[in-house]
Amino acid sequence: MSFETIKALHIIFMVSWFAGLFYIVRLFIYHTEAQTRPVVERDILSKQFVEMEKKLWWIITTPAMVLTVAFGVAMFLYPGHGYLIYQPWMHVKLTFVVMLLVYHFSCQKILFNLKNNRFKWTSGGLRIWNEVATLALVAIVFIVITKGAMNWWKGTIGFFGVAIGLMLLIKLYKRLRKGS
Repeated sequence: MSFETIKALHIIFMVSWFAGLFYIVRLFIYHTEAQTRPVVERDILSKQFVEMEKKLWWIITTPAMVLTVAFGVAMFLYPGHGYLIYQPWMHVKLTFVVMLLVYHFSCQKILFNLKNNRFKWTSGGLRIWNEVATLALVAIVFIVITKGAMNWWKGTIGFFGVAIGLMLLIKLYKRLRKGS
């Protein structure tokens, strides 16, 4: 298998992984909001959401995560490409990948909680949580494409600074709106 094939498979499974992460949190939001429905409707919806979440998580999202990591490791092990692990931009990318893995397993914890009727997140909190994967995606792609460019780290820090600022403003707006 060529290096380009391994890289293509890494990207394909990365796209699948992110698609699963984006959709699973949307399902969590709908599942949480279904709890405000009348009992019969709530029970039917909850049962359906648990099944959808389970299939998405175990058939698409988690296998895609495993294959993304496997093909990523394969790129490091490919003859003549081991130098990649020593590149400073790769260290930053891998830091984001580790954070994404933490995000993945945090979503799995939410999945288990919802399956057991433990709703610890509000739908608003889950909406903000859903943006974390988006931020990781943008940062990882930006880092990989710009590689050794001098401004990639400033752009990443700036991006996250703006994202955090926006999230704080959203929370402030919600509080002000509830107060009026």
